[in-house]
Amino acid sequence: MTTTTRPALPKLLSRLAFAVAVVVQVLALYWPRVDLPGDGVPGTDKAAHVLIFAAVMATGLLAGIPGRWLALGLAAHAALSELIQHVVLPERSGDPLDLVADLAGIALGWYVITYVRRHSTTPPPS
Repeated sequence: MTTTTRPALPKLLSRLAFAVAVVVQVLALYWPRVDLPGDGVPGTDKAAHVLIFAAVMATGLLAGIPGRWLALGLAAHAALSELIQHVVLPERSGDPLDLVADLAGIALGWYVITYVRRHSTTPPPS
């Protein structure tokens, strides 16, 4: 009888969630500007940046990516994305406060997963 090694379902789902979060992040950062409901509400753009980066950080940690490397990569992407928006995408503009919101999202995502893992009654999936 042959056995195949495959990731457990929770690990597979966490990797899928990470992939979806990355796709959403890339679309949100580089898609041509469109008017969305709530655009006139102050802080909506910054909240979106926080949530998008928090989602990628959290799902990446759940997928097993080492936190320091993930945070470093996301921070570099945050800075690069603002530069690309400012220089390359005429319908977008780079904003240093977006970078601050991105970094806050990275910290939030890491904090939430760390908190949940520390206070979880079940061991994390291996």
